[in-house]
Amino acid sequence: MKKLILLPLLFLFYFSFSQHEIKIYPANWWVGMKNPHLQLMLHGKDISRGRVEFDPKKNPGITIASIQKIKNPDYLFLNLNIAPNTKPGNIKLNIHFGDWAFVTNYRLDQTAPGNGRTWARGVHSDDFIYLLMPDRFSNGDPSNDKFNNLRDTVADRENPLARHGGDLQGVINHLGYLQQLGVTTLWLTPVIENDMPLEKESAGWMSGYHGYWFTDHYEIDKRLGGKEAYINLVQAAHSRGLKVIQDAVYNHIGSTHWFMNDLPADDWINQWPAYQNTNHKEQALFDIHGSAKDKEVMESGWFVPHLPDLNLRNPLLATFLIQQAIWMTQTFQLDGWRVDTYKYCDPVFLNKLNDALEKEFPSITSLAEATVGTVAAGAWFCRNNLNIPFKSNCTGILDFPVCDAMLEATRNNHGWKDAPNRLYTTLAEDMLYKNPMNNCIFLDNHDKDRFFSVVGENYANFQMGIGLLLTERGIPHLYYGTEILMKNFKNPSDAMVREDFPGGFPGDPENKFLASGRTASENAAFDFVSKLANFRKTSSALTKGALMQYAPSGGAYVYFRYDDHQTILCALNTDTVASTINFRDYSERTREFEAATDIMTGDNYPVSEAMSIPARSIRILELKKRPDANKVVH
Repeated sequence: MKKLILLPLLFLFYFSFSQHEIKIYPANWWVGMKNPHLQLMLHGKDISRGRVEFDPKKNPGITIASIQKIKNPDYLFLNLNIAPNTKPGNIKLNIHFGDWAFVTNYRLDQTAPGNGRTWARGVHSDDFIYLLMPDRFSNGDPSNDKFNNLRDTVADRENPLARHGGDLQGVINHLGYLQQLGVTTLWLTPVIENDMPLEKESAGWMSGYHGYWFTDHYEIDKRLGGKEAYINLVQAAHSRGLKVIQDAVYNHIGSTHWFMNDLPADDWINQWPAYQNTNHKEQALFDIHGSAKDKEVMESGWFVPHLPDLNLRNPLLATFLIQQAIWMTQTFQLDGWRVDTYKYCDPVFLNKLNDALEKEFPSITSLAEATVGTVAAGAWFCRNNLNIPFKSNCTGILDFPVCDAMLEATRNNHGWKDAPNRLYTTLAEDMLYKNPMNNCIFLDNHDKDRFFSVVGENYANFQMGIGLLLTERGIPHLYYGTEILMKNFKNPSDAMVREDFPGGFPGDPENKFLASGRTASENAAFDFVSKLANFRKTSSALTKGALMQYAPSGGAYVYFRYDDHQTILCALNTDTVASTINFRDYSERTREFEAATDIMTGDNYPVSEAMSIPARSIRILELKKRPDANKVVH
């Protein structure tokens, strides 16, 4: 009998013997985890026909709870129990196939220190998130732009639908820029392998440059630099005090994912007699008058034809995905998660996922991307105060209702239902959330028209929007390039709002990462964001304080952020003429103070007098017991 020993590789185990190749997922694991159970998925030709040999004496602390075979003989599932006192080392496992044997030394590592302190810290209302798309942000290593052994071999910056060559080293190169801007947290679109060919979409042949077409959950795309570059990025960010959250996709995979080449079981994918697209109607999930058919189509319909829809109700698949999330968090020492297409996923699976992550990483947080139009719908997808049969346990949502309301307030004149009244009404419904401070607020993202274009490329409107973003309740996030007035609409495709950051690529004629490369208006925009974001960092009221808002009067909308240490008054005037506010009208919050300091200009105003708010502007004032400067503006 031949016995060949397979030494462990960091990303996956594999073994070749004639036509045999065997892989094990997860790639490795750890001792000391809160959940003692580990599901190993073995994949190889006729693997389930082998005889498993396991010697407890050679594996102290490890027991096999069960061995599970499925219809496809190329898969074998081993369910292990790892005792709390198990020491780091290797699990020795043999699988015999007649005249040869697969022998593994499956690695169990010690968990890294710092869980909840230096990593897995979660994101909170005192953070400021910067969303970037690595392929479009900066190319730090042109040698990894393209590979001939991948299905998409093109890197062409002239083609908006192709890959452009940005990578993780490019992000590392500009962490100082992000710190200068006042950012505390990086959110990157997915970095997992997307070995997909070009796919035909409405705008043309599109590449997977955005990262949402997974083909191997345990590989980091080598066009971004691979695993080493991702570890380097997270370590570099943490060394600067920055956090990193990862973008997850559980709803679907790419059509060339290795699952699809040898499907474990038919029910790993949501199957239909003919292609069935999702109806995108999240209402069907919670509508007390809704139909079972609409709910099924919403959850199990496919997003697009080239993204097979995963059946998250399959327990083996669910465990595979949950363990992968834990593995990614532990391996790369991530701080939190943003979950793509959250509303299309099985909600029971999502709750199990969130529970599992929080069990291992108690401080970690998750943000659900639920593209909804109402507060009630948004609340359904996170922790809420609703009296309903199903209760989500997600930390918070990407707050689309507040985003839409802030855009309304910055681009339109006032009216009974629009402009500031819509924002006021939307925030008044915060009672539905368990903690609305956990929601992430934003003005645009990689799936929406760019903010500066939406507000008519008007700088006053830009200032109003940024002012709202960085002073309202919740966790603000900024889309890359908004700070330098990058613009465009999604016409003819999303690629139009995912253009390269100027200066991030070799040969760029201008470098917008530097003040010297920016125009006067771009520097003004950057400075406005930076000054307010860095003030917010040290402001207890803006990061942790309560919100009190007053009903809009005309085009004027006044709200306060406050705690025991600080009070901030924000006055938004959406009208085309100046508006006057009287501090005494807000005596609940102003009566203890004598002066108000404009945090952007340093000017001081007496609280005893009325104050003019220029047309189409926002004033952000810190209330003081006494004037801090000799100059008082009347």
